[in-house]
Amino acid sequence: MTTWTSGQRLFAQYAHAPNALGFCGPQTADGLLLGARGEHPDLDVAAVARGFSGAWPYQQIIADLTGRPDPLEEEVVRAYWTGNVLTRQVAPEAFLTALLDRFRPQAARYWEHLTDDLVAEVSATHVFHVLAIYPWSRLLSSGPEALSVLESCRIGWGRVETVDDEPFGRRTVEVRQSVLAYDGALTLGPPELRTVTDDGFAGTVRPGDTVAVHWGRVCDRLTAEEAQELEHWTRWQLDASNPRIAAGSAGP
Repeated sequence: MTTWTSGQRLFAQYAHAPNALGFCGPQTADGLLLGARGEHPDLDVAAVARGFSGAWPYQQIIADLTGRPDPLEEEVVRAYWTGNVLTRQVAPEAFLTALLDRFRPQAARYWEHLTDDLVAEVSATHVFHVLAIYPWSRLLSSGPEALSVLESCRIGWGRVETVDDEPFGRRTVEVRQSVLAYDGALTLGPPELRTVTDDGFAGTVRPGDTVAVHWGRVCDRLTAEEAQELEHWTRWQLDASNPRIAAGSAGP
C-alpha cells in the first residue's frame, strides 16, 4: 500500500476542484479526493499530476530552476499554488522562456499573447497563470463571464464564519473573503460573505480558521504566514498585470 507524501496530498487538494468540474486534468484524477481522504492510497499521484497541462509544467520548471528533485515536493507545490520563499528564487526570464517552450506548441489563436512581452508580469505562481497566461483577462470588457472565471480560478482566501452540515453529507462553509472587481482594472474588493463547499480536504474546518478557496471549494487551511504569502502574490500579480489590462480596456 502506497502512502501519499505531503506534497502529493497538497497537489490533490488544490487540483481537485477544477478537475471535478471538468476544466482540467485527466479523468483518473477523480481519485484525488478519495486519496486525500486516505481512501485511495494506491493512486499514482505523479501520473495523474502529469495530466494537468497547466499546473504540472509550472511545478516542473520551479523544481528545475530551484534545484529540487521532485515537482511534487511540498515546497514546490505550495510555491506554485499560493507562493512561498521558493517562489522568490525563480528567475523571471528563465521561467518565462521555459514556460513558453512548453505552452506555445499547444497554443491556439486565443493564446497568441504568449510572447516574451509577458516578462513584466512573470511570477512562478498559479495567479500568474490565471491573470496573464489564460486569455480571460483580455476578455474582461466583453461581459461578466470573464471576471467570474478569473475569480473562481484564482486561489482565494478568507476567514471561516460558519460551518453547516446539510443532508446527504454535504457541508457548506461561509467564508468572509475579498473578491475581484473590474472597472477598467482588476482590484480586490472589501471582504464579503460567500458560501462555499467543504469536501473535507482541509480537515475539520472551524469558525475562525483561514482557508484557501478554489472554484468554490475549500481546499486548504492556511497558517497566517501562508495566507500572507498568498495575498502578497495575488496583489503583486494584480499590480503587474493591470497596466496591460487597463490599456486593453481603453480600446483603440
